[in-house]
Amino acid sequence: MKLIMVDLDGTLFDTKKVNYLAYKDAVSKYGYNLDYEYYCEKCNGNYYMDFLPEITTTDKMILEDIHNMKKERYNTYLSEAVMNINLVEMLKQLKEICKVVVVTTASKRNTYDILKQFNIFELFDLIITQDDVSNPKPNPECYLTVVDKYGYDKDECVIFEDSKTGIEAAKRAGIQYFVVKGFN
Repeated sequence: MKLIMVDLDGTLFDTKKVNYLAYKDAVSKYGYNLDYEYYCEKCNGNYYMDFLPEITTTDKMILEDIHNMKKERYNTYLSEAVMNINLVEMLKQLKEICKVVVVTTASKRNTYDILKQFNIFELFDLIITQDDVSNPKPNPECYLTVVDKYGYDKDECVIFEDSKTGIEAAKRAGIQYFVVKGFN
């Protein structure tokens, strides 16, 4: 193994509550409400343009505003995140022999903030966020970008994912993957 790519939300961290609370604040500005159970079942781990129109509006300006407000509010709730300690410890050991990269649909700002909050920012050789690709998961662009950057064969890489969207991206990239479930 030469390259490990790990998803952020739901894999490296349980951030359901962080994202839920930030989105709840953001949608409330426009008079919408967001139920926690609904968010966990239908929204968590998905690209915002895939779920926000179903619970708010199709107005792209409002959707962008909601998403930007969510990113602003994210830091407010970082104390609600739970780190996957077992995965982090494993990555620390493997870093001695391979590259370790975060690949996420989260924003660069929120990704950097949570990694710094939990003092693991330096663990990663590269961080790919939604800001670094044109096509979010389930499109495999994010994973293929990393593989191309380092020039490894796909069989020298592995992905850790938790969501259907991320798993689909891994499958479409043609890279072996492990599914992370309920680590806390």
